[in-house]
Amino acid sequence: MQVRGLLLLLLALILLAATAEAGKNKKEKAKKDGSECEDWRWGPCVPNSKDCGLGYREGTCKDESKKLKCKIPCNWKKKFGADCKYKFESWGGCSAQTGVKTRSGILKKALYNAQCEEIVYVTKPCSSKIKSKSKGKKGKGKD
Repeated sequence: MQVRGLLLLLLALILLAATAEAGKNKKEKAKKDGSECEDWRWGPCVPNSKDCGLGYREGTCKDESKKLKCKIPCNWKKKFGADCKYKFESWGGCSAQTGVKTRSGILKKALYNAQCEEIVYVTKPCSSKIKSKSKGKKGKGKD
């Protein structure tokens, strides 16, 4: 019985040592990869070519700087910036004078501390097509 107790104690010590070593490696990795600085200031995502696609954003904190990979979707609203996310309401009616319809968006999220407008307005040309609501419906009469 004493041998079994000794083996269990030895096994417990081995597990404890392995756990402590694993925790130490995680802390060392975090220090090597990350930074202790917490007040990072991030710039806008700058595409590698043209005005959308893969790119990078630069960040600074005290005397440190980093570059992160980023991506600007090619269908983004350039006027607002790719880091400003808005919740848009439905399109308004078509204005006969201007030939455009308008809707507004309220700021939902500003990524990487971006400077975003609280409310934005967008317009688009009115559709010249007239949508028909009766698409192939036949009357349900009694024959």
